[in-house]
Amino acid sequence: MPSAGDTRVPERISEAGAPRGNPFGARFVAPLYLGASLNPVNSSIIATALVAIAAALHIPVGDTAILISSLYLTSALAQPAAGRLAEEFGPRRIFVAGITLVLAAGIVGSLAHSLTALIVARVLIGAGTSAGYPAAMLLIRRRAEQAGHAAPPREVLGGLSITGAATVAVGPAIGGLLIGWAGWRAAFWINIPVAAIALFLALAGIARDPDPVRFGSPRALASRIDLLGMLGFGGSLTALMVFLDALPRLDWPALAAALVLAAALVGWELRAAQPFLDVRLLVANGALTRTYLRNGLTLMGTYVILYGLTQWLEVARGLSAYQAGLMLMPMGVLTALAARVVSRRAAVRWPLIACAVLLLVGAVATLFVGSGTPIAAVICVTAVFGLTSGAGTVANQTVLYQEAPPAALGTASGLLRTFGYIGSIASAAITGTAFHRGVSDSGLHSIAWVLVAISALVLVMTVLDRQLARADRHHTNQSPAGARNPGPAPSTEPTHTESRSTDMTTGTHTTPALDPARTALLLMDFQPVVLGAVPDPQGVLARAGEALAWARAHGAHVVFVRVALAEKDAAAVPAHNKTFSQAVAAGYLTDGTAATAVHESLKAEEDDLTVRKTRISAFASDTDLRAELRARGVDTLVLAGLSTSGVVLTTLRQAADEDYRLFLLADATADPDPEVHRVLMEKVFPHQAEIISTADLAALSTAAA
Repeated sequence: MPSAGDTRVPERISEAGAPRGNPFGARFVAPLYLGASLNPVNSSIIATALVAIAAALHIPVGDTAILISSLYLTSALAQPAAGRLAEEFGPRRIFVAGITLVLAAGIVGSLAHSLTALIVARVLIGAGTSAGYPAAMLLIRRRAEQAGHAAPPREVLGGLSITGAATVAVGPAIGGLLIGWAGWRAAFWINIPVAAIALFLALAGIARDPDPVRFGSPRALASRIDLLGMLGFGGSLTALMVFLDALPRLDWPALAAALVLAAALVGWELRAAQPFLDVRLLVANGALTRTYLRNGLTLMGTYVILYGLTQWLEVARGLSAYQAGLMLMPMGVLTALAARVVSRRAAVRWPLIACAVLLLVGAVATLFVGSGTPIAAVICVTAVFGLTSGAGTVANQTVLYQEAPPAALGTASGLLRTFGYIGSIASAAITGTAFHRGVSDSGLHSIAWVLVAISALVLVMTVLDRQLARADRHHTNQSPAGARNPGPAPSTEPTHTESRSTDMTTGTHTTPALDPARTALLLMDFQPVVLGAVPDPQGVLARAGEALAWARAHGAHVVFVRVALAEKDAAAVPAHNKTFSQAVAAGYLTDGTAATAVHESLKAEEDDLTVRKTRISAFASDTDLRAELRARGVDTLVLAGLSTSGVVLTTLRQAADEDYRLFLLADATADPDPEVHRVLMEKVFPHQAEIISTADLAALSTAAA
């Protein structure tokens, strides 16, 4: 507990159970990688079992496609839902619950004797495995923040991608081996030992979620997780799946239902207080939305080959399930290698362009594959798609981590997988349509032509995406994600503006770094009507100007916040609101007057955001400040304003509750009562924010470079 007058920020401590050495050691990452691999391995391992399942159950091979689409549909729905639940109830709890469900699903599938029972098992597998990836992303971000890192090491995120990408391609080979040895049930019982190991590792290696579970009333809980939004999303996606599954027959009622439900979903989410599918964010944050589309289209192309070519090898070429899976082994190896290479790069644009080019090359090459094509040539074609899968998965995940709002990373990560599964569902529909009269060379070539169109679209989208180039230019000058920031020069006693945290790996103190691209400077209530009430207005205004100059020079986002009441705002102020009822009566907060304008010395530019607020907090404004910050990828706020006990106090507390990383400029903040200012700065704010001066900004941003 700091003593009176001690204004140093308390040192960060590691989460309970965190290792004293490397915070991203094997004990922590092993369960995450294993849990995140359960979904892709179950997506791919079934490919070599479909023919055997059809023979055992005496049904057409085409009828087994529902085992693919049922898992994809469930996963598409459950991935963002699991992310939202992980944000709400804690990522470790959701991670463990998901693995437990997979364990139960493995038992159900192993004992099944009908297609219906297998569908149930696949749905349970889809729901359980969907928790792995979004919960892992949240756990990694939490560990990075607790370790004092600006971002996790690229190798950690890369490992998550490598595990998922490699298992997608290696799954058929593993499945072919298991099914050739133990029969088709192996595709289900393999989940039992793998889930048991993952569960043990998770309980032993991942610290408990620090916050207690908040359920509240059923109505409040439904509002917090946006249950209606989840149901609407599920309904529209289900109808779309029914339409795709019916192809080549056009099921117009299903398509109409999908469109109507999607429209209703958008209308609801625009009004929801905590939307499950943040439509405004998707519209405003084009880089994030394009990442979803690019990922979905790329995986559509990869899965078309994964399933279409596997069936073609078994039926048209007469290979066994084991032989077909073995032929795809080079695809898996190259997927892992490509993912590892890309994960070590900060830049993403050229890997994504290369991914699109390789997808196009593979599509064109497939046009020349036929029953007489040498096996070696077929393996070379699959290898091209392995490179595509590895590079695309890692690069798109990196863009997601950079662009997604930190507070909604779980849902955003789930949506990335959802778009991938929509692509996978579409790939099953493409394969089913091409082979609906039988598996043949002509059907494979039809698939290839669809692939050509998909890959050309991905290539055009990627080349024209200027945000990728801007992001690369920024990250070229950044140290590798997760690199430790250099510590401050040794001193016997830190000054009141030092911001210090503890590096769990070395035990030394480090200065938290600012990433300007993810930082917004909020200059609040620097207006003549407020400046006149604080001591030394010119001094605090000059230091606000210095902070603004820093933001301009380093590419940080700038937000001007001012308080002003339009006529309708003044009319809406109730008499019991002491502060604003007096302001209305006096007329000194009237919008459109010189007194309520931002001070003329703080010049706004075109890309700046200006917020007019009608209450004390910056978030109580006519502009949706939360959505604007999310759309710009901001996770860090630097606050300066007047007064300390007014806009600074309310905005800082609210931003802290919404999990922003906070820095408060002590010398660009003032209050009419100096003693109130001192108490807040020394005893209250250090528990939510790093207290710094404007002079510290340059050093903090340099530490991030």
